[in-house]
Amino acid sequence: MTHPLIAAAHDLREALRELAFSAPVTHTYQPLDYAWQTHCDYLERYGSGKKSVLILGMNPGPYGMAQTGVPFGEIPAVRDWMKISGPVGTPADPHPKRPIEGFACTKSEVSGRRLWGLFAQRFPVAGDFFRDHFVANYCPLVWMSATGANLTPDKLPAAEIRPVEAACLTHLRRVIEHLQPQALIGVGAYAEQRLREAAPDFTGIIAKILHPSPASPAANRDWAGTAQRQLIEAGVWGSLT
Repeated sequence: MTHPLIAAAHDLREALRELAFSAPVTHTYQPLDYAWQTHCDYLERYGSGKKSVLILGMNPGPYGMAQTGVPFGEIPAVRDWMKISGPVGTPADPHPKRPIEGFACTKSEVSGRRLWGLFAQRFPVAGDFFRDHFVANYCPLVWMSATGANLTPDKLPAAEIRPVEAACLTHLRRVIEHLQPQALIGVGAYAEQRLREAAPDFTGIIAKILHPSPASPAANRDWAGTAQRQLIEAGVWGSLT
């Protein structure tokens, strides 16, 4: 029997496959195609059963999920903490400045290093974290401009993002239905808004933590301490003291 999250990811992949995007987008990567096997490994290992907390990111970073198929997929965290690795293919139309090297990539996904670093510090064994938590991305697509700059969903024309939003919201609702979490945590305001839109009748905790992107000045000042405090204040984590 197909894992419910794999079935949901398969349907999301199919819904997004034929979409086209205009300027400023010049290249679109779909990790659910070329990194499908490692993504499925992540879902099978860590996405089974109910979870207390669903943590949602926005879309893949160029050196994270774009390389590994795992949300916020900083390679050492995925390979050494989660114990996930394997061959990764290449996009149909790779950007010359954004090659996909899979687990051979030597560049760091700073957001992923910060996020998974916090979780690994509190839960040295990955299975202990994933017993009650799961991390997903709202959208699996990577958009790039001609320069290779990463483009987030909010930077795309409204008409082109509309079918993406419809597919991603349907997928997110399926993830929530499967995991039955008691808390929904957005990594940043955009993800929190998508959670509220996907689950308007949710009666548990809905909150956000600061996005760990180095583009955010606030995230460069003790991001881990800020995010941990936000999780404690939201009632998701107990105080370490």
